[in-house]
Amino acid sequence: MTLEKGPASNHTYGFLERILFQPTYFNFNKLQQELSGKTILITGASSGIGEQVAYVLKDIHVHLILVARREQNLQVIKSEIEKSKAFVTIHKADLRIEQDLNGLVQLIQELPEGLDVVISNAGLSINRSIYQSLDRYHDFQRTMAINYFAPVNMLLSLIPLLEKNKGHIVNVSTINSLLIPIPNWAAYQASKTAFDVWFRSIAIELQQKGVSTTSVYLPLVKTDMIRPTVAYNNMPAMCPNHVAKIICKSIYTKRKKYSPWWLLFGQVSSILFRGFLERTMLKVIGRRGDKRAGS
Repeated sequence: MTLEKGPASNHTYGFLERILFQPTYFNFNKLQQELSGKTILITGASSGIGEQVAYVLKDIHVHLILVARREQNLQVIKSEIEKSKAFVTIHKADLRIEQDLNGLVQLIQELPEGLDVVISNAGLSINRSIYQSLDRYHDFQRTMAINYFAPVNMLLSLIPLLEKNKGHIVNVSTINSLLIPIPNWAAYQASKTAFDVWFRSIAIELQQKGVSTTSVYLPLVKTDMIRPTVAYNNMPAMCPNHVAKIICKSIYTKRKKYSPWWLLFGQVSSILFRGFLERTMLKVIGRRGDKRAGS
């Protein structure tokens, strides 16, 4: 069975990445037993992580509902996946737009088999200094709209269906939600952290009703989202296919949380060495400013 389908799967780990991102031992048979005959919703499915999750699931008798803004990409993915066992429904939607979101919810509510798994993956990242954002309040509106309000609004409508089927919600989050904030990412970090806290707040209530939850905390992932940030070109980043396997493994293990092995050290450092880290970031920003002034 080949899982490396799609252009985003071409990232090969270097030495440091192999240390930072330990292999995931993935049992396809267990995943197949867990999901056969079920319906899975994947948001942000036209590329990157969402696309790779769909390809991992293609050899299982499942109904995939793939949602994204880029319909042409979804059509290509659908045609590839349906050569195998999965059945695919694509739905073009910008989840920030209420009409689009309502259309998606209506589609799912009309499914006779209901809904079993939600993989909340759609998101928007913005890397911009606060001094470049003073007249760009819409940056914060855009990130909150897709990273917080859209998944909250969607899940408020879908939780009853998931409860009926004893379903599972996987939130694709970021390690930044659990670490000291860094400059230039205020809009992204605030919006992702808002949904992470909301999701963890409702997790115990959902569990009491039989709905499983998983939070997947990720570092950089080699997707379209990070390409505009030139500084990330040579930084360690996870392969989207690797992340897809982590997500799919969490579906049959019901693991509540995934994070890189080293995140704990980062969390401890964020608390114990906050002052030192902030002073270091201040120096880094100062050097960048000096370089720009001299160019």
